[in-house]
Amino acid sequence: MGKVLITGGCGFIGSHLAYRLSELGYQVIVVDNLVTGSLDNINPREINFFECDILGDQFDEIVKFFRPDYIFHLAAQANVSESIRNFLYDAQINILGTLKVIELSRKYNIKKIVFASSSAVYGQPKYLPIDTSHKADPLSPYGVSKYASEHYLKLAKKLFGIDFTILRYGNVYGPMQNTKAEGGVVAIFSSAISKNVPPIIFGDGEQTRDFVFVGDIVSANIAALKLGGGQILNVSSGKPVSINQLFQHIKSISNSQSEPIYKEERKGDIKHSELCIKETTQILQWAPSVELKEGLFKTLNFYNK
Repeated sequence: MGKVLITGGCGFIGSHLAYRLSELGYQVIVVDNLVTGSLDNINPREINFFECDILGDQFDEIVKFFRPDYIFHLAAQANVSESIRNFLYDAQINILGTLKVIELSRKYNIKKIVFASSSAVYGQPKYLPIDTSHKADPLSPYGVSKYASEHYLKLAKKLFGIDFTILRYGNVYGPMQNTKAEGGVVAIFSSAISKNVPPIIFGDGEQTRDFVFVGDIVSANIAALKLGGGQILNVSSGKPVSINQLFQHIKSISNSQSEPIYKEERKGDIKHSELCIKETTQILQWAPSVELKEGLFKTLNFYNK
């Protein structure tokens, strides 16, 4: 099947991807500095794991030794608030980290980079659903660093012939999501309800988000191994849900009596977000398969354990 290297493979999405690729028969190499990822998320007996920073020299040696066919680049500083607090750190991890992956791909003839980008590159939507031709106007350094990385990948293809597929994720949720690092609202709500703590909703709760289950993100990444070369694609459910609706779904599934606490709207928060995935379904021959209630049930089970 071939060799794949996953940067950030002990993180939320990376660990799910590592499991699935291993099941499919790929030799999987995971590199993670464990700042936000956890070794508990993977099985080191089935996966070659290395604790190291992608900006360090050890990463070069790992790529040189294994010579993977493909790199899934998921390692990132993914916290929007942290990116605002610390521009420099965000750029070091997200921009320089991507440049390092490109440089090593060039040096060791990697067939393709599949890059985890974000809907954060779009900023305030001018229209809905947002397609990939929508103007990019990020509202955070995190969004800027993802967008800059996309440009470097496009340039690397032109200059060095390194193939890529860029996947702009919607709001990903599912088991093993870190309630602090990625700050996913589903993880935060599920964790709060499992501990019988009232969740906090910022604003009136009528803001909408496009939630996608982690398993669907994984299947899109795997489809991108062979399809979507040189493409930028949205990956989400294409079905917006309000935060109030989301809370009611979680409350109903968990039989909770909990009620949310409403607080002042956060600065910079987008009111409505919905991604157009029509192009993605055609190019990757992929479609999201996990409905929100099914995904929430699986996620709540994880937090209750």
